Amino acid sequence: MEKLATTANVRARMSRQKSRDTAVEVALRKALHAAGARYRIHRRPVKGVRREADIVFGPARVAVFVDGCFWHGCPEHATWPKNNAEFWRGKIEGNRRRDGDTDARLAESGWLALRVWEHEDADGAAARILAVVAARRPTGAPKPPGTPAP
Repeated sequence: MEKLATTANVRARMSRQKSRDTAVEVALRKALHAAGARYRIHRRPVKGVRREADIVFGPARVAVFVDGCFWHGCPEHATWPKNNAEFWRGKIEGNRRRDGDTDARLAESGWLALRVWEHEDADGAAARILAVVAARRPTGAPKPPGTPAP
């Protein structure tokens, strides 16, 4: 791979970027937990598919991915760097392709991939996730507290 033209400051800043347990991800998990939801974190929903979801609801077969606006090319907030522009465009577009492939692979196995952008309100995203999880929950499975009866 070709070496990027960059500065020591940029390299240091990029190496500090967290890939898990980000502030956005933790806020979302807190909102879900406060609503009574129980889930697993940082799991591969489907064996043989080397993609790890940030939050997994096993019985409902829902995998939640918290996507960063920069890294996943948010249509609302994405920016295209001027330095090493070709590299970054390829990297971000590659991430988008991988996200689509992940969603398709999970769907083939009966899972639903939900994507939450880092700029979304945690409480709003949690409500959206919980509605989907409740709709996909197998019959007879316990419902989280506060869930209205059908």
